[in-house]
Amino acid sequence: MSLVLAPWLEVVLRAAAVLVAFLVLPLLVGQTEHKVMAHMQGRLGPMYAGGFHGWAQLVADGVKFVQKEDITPARADRQVFRLAPFVALIPYLVALAVIPLSPKVVGASVDASVVLVLAVIGVGIVGTLMAGWASANKYSLLGAMRAAAQLVSYELPMVLAVASVALAAGTLSLVGIGNAWHPWWLLWQLPGAVVFLVSALAELQRPPFDMPLADSEIVFGAFTEYTGLRFAFFLLAEYAGIVVMSLLFAVLFLGGWHGPFEQWVGWVWTLLKGFLVAVVVIWLRVSWPRMREDQLQRLAWVWLVPLALLQLALTAVGVVVFSR
Repeated sequence: MSLVLAPWLEVVLRAAAVLVAFLVLPLLVGQTEHKVMAHMQGRLGPMYAGGFHGWAQLVADGVKFVQKEDITPARADRQVFRLAPFVALIPYLVALAVIPLSPKVVGASVDASVVLVLAVIGVGIVGTLMAGWASANKYSLLGAMRAAAQLVSYELPMVLAVASVALAAGTLSLVGIGNAWHPWWLLWQLPGAVVFLVSALAELQRPPFDMPLADSEIVFGAFTEYTGLRFAFFLLAEYAGIVVMSLLFAVLFLGGWHGPFEQWVGWVWTLLKGFLVAVVVIWLRVSWPRMREDQLQRLAWVWLVPLALLQLALTAVGVVVFSR
């Protein structure tokens, strides 16, 4: 009987581990954002919630959101309006499940995992579009249209950058890409890494690409009409997206689990590298002003797409040369 139940027990444990990581890692990134932004701006940030440097501030914020009233606008498309936060959040849970921290520490081993991650990440933005369309608010609709424009513009350079790494590794498996990684890829794949990072910021609607949420122009974009726990789900989706993109960047471009004693603590190296990328994302929020829509489109189509194509061609030449 135990032999029959063992596979089910493994599935349950893996699912539980992914869920715990999905709930804990975004909170760590959010708390880091509070403190890093505060110190960069000459402030202290949260200091009281939980005691030591306000470590429980985001937990307190979650309790606050739970207590707030859940309001649905009278003219809204109620079903779509209520479903949108989950459509924005769940894809990142699926993506996190297939991103390996090491060859053996992964929620679900999928052969073409990099394709799956890119596909589900693209679905997440649909939640923002649904929220703006269903809110019956002109500012929300404008924010949703801006979000859709960013998705169309920056999905292509991101896919091209990932395709370059997959071509270099000769596999679509994230575990295979991580195992094939070599330190000299830091130079060989550097243009693709820059393209991926910029595209990831735009996909997450993070500054300087936060035009869909521009509070000084369109209140808060597609999320203007949301309150309570549903609004908290959108915030959680943002931080979960940072976690997913940072870990994906670490595996693709920084070698993931490669480092000293990687056979024992490889998963720690992946988390540390992902955390470093998340800090860079936070730093960019504080350091760069918001771009205009025309600047956004120009950056994507005039600079990032040609650069990604150049990186793909460079990788193809390298693969042909070094495979001989």
